[in-house]
Amino acid sequence: MAQLNITLNQDEILQLLCNNREDAFKSLLTECLNGVLQAESTAQLGAEPYERSATRSGSRNGTRERQLNTRIGTITLAVPRHREKPFHTLVFENYSRSEAALVTTMAEMVVNGVSTRKVATVMETLCGTNFSKSTVSEACKSLDKAVNDFKYRPLDGRYEFMYVDATYFKVRGKHRVGSKAMMVALAITDSGKREIVGFEIYDNESKETWKLFLESLKERGVTDPKLITSDAHDGILYAISKVFPDTPWQRCQTHFSRNILSHAPGKYQKAIHAELTEMYNSATMEEARKKRDSIITEYADVADKAMECLDNGFEDTMTVMALPDDFRRYLRTSNHLERLNKELKRRSNVIGVFPNEGSLNRIIGSVLVELNDVYSLEHGLSISKKSKSHLEGCMPNLRLIAREQQRLLAA
Repeated sequence: MAQLNITLNQDEILQLLCNNREDAFKSLLTECLNGVLQAESTAQLGAEPYERSATRSGSRNGTRERQLNTRIGTITLAVPRHREKPFHTLVFENYSRSEAALVTTMAEMVVNGVSTRKVATVMETLCGTNFSKSTVSEACKSLDKAVNDFKYRPLDGRYEFMYVDATYFKVRGKHRVGSKAMMVALAITDSGKREIVGFEIYDNESKETWKLFLESLKERGVTDPKLITSDAHDGILYAISKVFPDTPWQRCQTHFSRNILSHAPGKYQKAIHAELTEMYNSATMEEARKKRDSIITEYADVADKAMECLDNGFEDTMTVMALPDDFRRYLRTSNHLERLNKELKRRSNVIGVFPNEGSLNRIIGSVLVELNDVYSLEHGLSISKKSKSHLEGCMPNLRLIAREQQRLLAA
């Protein structure tokens, strides 16, 4: 892998920070991104500048200047040029996507009269430049296309497992501010990599909206995942039963623990939580059931509602026990998707209230595209060959669990 070469030394950085912090950060960002460009050039040519190498596939031909609008102003980068084949970089594409999402959303707030003069000032401060209405319009069209191409792309991969969840954002509409539910589906492919396979905005979480969301995934190519992990929202359970009836449901153990502890007296919560963790880590289902019975016996007289919750939700929370050991730790909670939702919230905080649903789709969709790019570079889940070979043998038991869940849901 090519190394990044950042040429500013410690003394230069300190001098920059002493004189003008805004210029200092521009200089630091410029040097960092120029280092990335040079590293990309080295990777594409197979050799460092002036290096004689058998792997070299071309030669350099100087640089050209290109400007990049950032949140700390406009910077000028030195983009490498190659003689034999063109130089390709992801710097401008990836950096500009999130910047464009922020810029167009902020500008749209101004154009629609939702914001105050302060928002216009924030936009100029963040982006380093002003944008006309026509420029904003074109930027929105370009960004919408990229987001929607990702959102509605065909799903022709094999998705073995899936997590689903919803998070809420404030959106202005009909002269009032309300909450919109954004449903997100994160899948694990047959190669063990994470992939964001869908997202959609609805007025709320209901049986019908969750059914519509899962149906849209199925229409685009998701076929019968081996397991779906989520919290215990009634709409999700109903939708799984209608759209993926042969797929068993795994209740998120983190959410389940919270549900149980919310019914337990404060002085017992730590002890019960430790007992639940031990139960989740049981080697076999029989061992887990014994641990459950032990917990209920011990705490039934001091936390009866909590123990009732444990007893009622136990089987759905231990569905992963039907899988080989290596798969269980990845699929027993929806923490992967919880972390993703937290990042969406963090990135949307600068907006606060979205001016309309299109704006929400635009900026959060852009963040999801970025996160999916990161996932595509990961090595995938650490699963042994032995566990992978045993996975298919687990399918009859998983289908039995799915049918039993269907029966109980219909009762």
